[in-house]
Amino acid sequence: MIFPHLLSVYNLALCGIFVLGLPFALVQSGYVGLVLLVLSAWVCNHTGRTLVSCLYEEEMSGGSGSVSKVRVRTSYQDIMEACCKGLWPNWSGVGGLMVNVAQVIELLMTCTLYLLVSTSLLFDSLSWVAVPRSVCSLVSLVFLLPCLLLTDLRPVSTLSLLCSLAHILISLLVMLYCLSCASSWSWSSLSLSVDPEDFLVSVGVIIFSYTSQIFLPPLEGSMEDRGQFNVMLGWTHGAACIMKTMFSLMAVLTWGPETSEVITDNLPSDLRPLVNLCLLAKAQLSYPLPFYAAAEILQTCVLRAKPFIVDCQQLSVSRPALVVRGTLLMTSYLLALLVPRFSLLMGLTGSVTGAAMTLILPCLFHLRLQWSRLTVKDRLIDVGILSLGVICSVSGVICSVKRLLEGL
Repeated sequence: MIFPHLLSVYNLALCGIFVLGLPFALVQSGYVGLVLLVLSAWVCNHTGRTLVSCLYEEEMSGGSGSVSKVRVRTSYQDIMEACCKGLWPNWSGVGGLMVNVAQVIELLMTCTLYLLVSTSLLFDSLSWVAVPRSVCSLVSLVFLLPCLLLTDLRPVSTLSLLCSLAHILISLLVMLYCLSCASSWSWSSLSLSVDPEDFLVSVGVIIFSYTSQIFLPPLEGSMEDRGQFNVMLGWTHGAACIMKTMFSLMAVLTWGPETSEVITDNLPSDLRPLVNLCLLAKAQLSYPLPFYAAAEILQTCVLRAKPFIVDCQQLSVSRPALVVRGTLLMTSYLLALLVPRFSLLMGLTGSVTGAAMTLILPCLFHLRLQWSRLTVKDRLIDVGILSLGVICSVSGVICSVKRLLEGL
C-alpha cells in the first residue's frame, strides 16, 4: 500500500505539467533529444534504485548466518549525513544542510515554474481584453494565498492526483490533434546538427522532467511490500518515457520550428482556451505540493518552535511560520516576474539541482556507502553517470545563465 498523497507527489514529478516544455526542448536538441528522452529515463530509474538501496545496510542474522537488509535511514538527508560522517568534524551536519538547501532550491524553482505557467496560460486566455502580463501574474498569486494556511497536505494532494489524471487526458487530446495533422508531418524539423548552447539548455529541461529522487525515500517507506519498489519504479519510468517521447515527437512533427516553449500555445484558437483553462487549474492546484514541502524544510531549519499551534481545538499556522511561508511565496512570485522564459528557467533548474539530486549525489552515495559490495560493472556505471552529471550540470548552468542574462 502507498499513501495517496505520496503517490500523487510522485505522479506529479514524472507526469507533471512540465511535459509541455519537452517538445520545444526536442526542437532545440534534434534527433539526439530523442535518445536523451529514453536515456534519461533509464539513468533516472537506475539512480532512483541506487538511492533507495543506500537506505539499507546488510546485517547478519543470529543463528542462520544469512545476510538480511535492514532499513537504517529514512530520508535523502540521512543518506547524505551518513556519507559525510568521518570525513571531517561536523561534516555530517554540513552535508545535511547542503541537501536541505538543494531541496529548497529545486522546490522553489518548481513553484516558480508553476506560477510562470499559470501566468502564461491566464495571459493567453485573456488576450482578447489585453490584460498586462504583470496583472495576470498578480492574479495567479492571489489565488495561491491559501497556501499560507495549509496544515494538512492530503486534501490538496488528492485534488492534485485528479488533476494529474486530467493532465494526461489533455496530453492525449493534444496527441489526437497531432495525429489528425499526420498528413502534413515533416521530419525536417529534427536535425543532427544543433546549436551547442540550445542543446545544453535542452538537456537540463529533459533531466528536470524526470527529477523525482527527493520523493523516493518517503515513497518507498510508505509501501506495504517494499520488495516491489524496483518493479514500480521501472514501470513508472518506462510509462513516462513512452508518454513523453510520443508526446514530444508528435508535437514537433506537427508544428516543426514553430513549436512554442509551452506547446498549448500552438493549438488552434477554438481549442486552446479550453485546454489552457484546464491546465491553469492543474498548475494552481499543483503549486501547494512543492510549496508545502519547501516550507516544511525551511520551518524545520529556521524555526525552533513548532510551525503549527492549536487554537480552539483546531490546528493553525504560527506567526513565524506565516513569515517563512510568505517569504517563500513572494520569492517565487518575484522570480516568475524576473525570469519570463519558461524553457530557460526549467533548463537552469535541471542543470543545477536536477543534475545534482538526480545524477550526481545518488551515484556518490552508492560508491561511498556500498563500494565493497559493488561489482566492477556497477562501479563503472556509477562513475559514468556521475561524470555525465557533472559535465551536463556545469555546461548547462553556464548556457542557461548566459541566455537568461541576455533576455533580461
